[in-house]
Amino acid sequence: MHRPGSLVPKPPRPAAPRVNHVGFSVRCLESSIRLWCECFGATLVRQGEMSGSFLSHVTGAPDTNVKMAIVEIDGFPVELLEYALEAEAPRSGGYRQGVAHLAFDVDDIEVTLGSVSLHGWQAQGEVQTLPAVEKKGTKVMYIVGPDGCVVELMQPPERSLE
Repeated sequence: MHRPGSLVPKPPRPAAPRVNHVGFSVRCLESSIRLWCECFGATLVRQGEMSGSFLSHVTGAPDTNVKMAIVEIDGFPVELLEYALEAEAPRSGGYRQGVAHLAFDVDDIEVTLGSVSLHGWQAQGEVQTLPAVEKKGTKVMYIVGPDGCVVELMQPPERSLE
């Protein structure tokens, strides 16, 4: 019970995040790669495809396939994502064409989710762990704020002390 003059305990505050990358949902991956590389001097780092329920859980997008590419400008990664959605699929959240998201590395994704929810941000699915890529073991989740801003939370796997 809260008594007048006593301090109300605050929920745990997450450690400050570190910027990981910025991502853009694009209409055509190939033309976007050309733009970023030919006009902005970016270097294509890698490209591939993702699909399945894992992707739906992370982004909130209905079951979909995504063509993706990572380009780098001055050492900073930019993620380009072309979602293949059914015509009747809702176009809300981080998978709408033209939407950008900023990705943060966080120390504890669950604490961060709890903290941001107090400010009206909502998870777009469930926390997922990357199974097999260069970031294997990283926990990921998209969140959307009350104003429509999209953030990707990424909790890198714990490092063993060797």
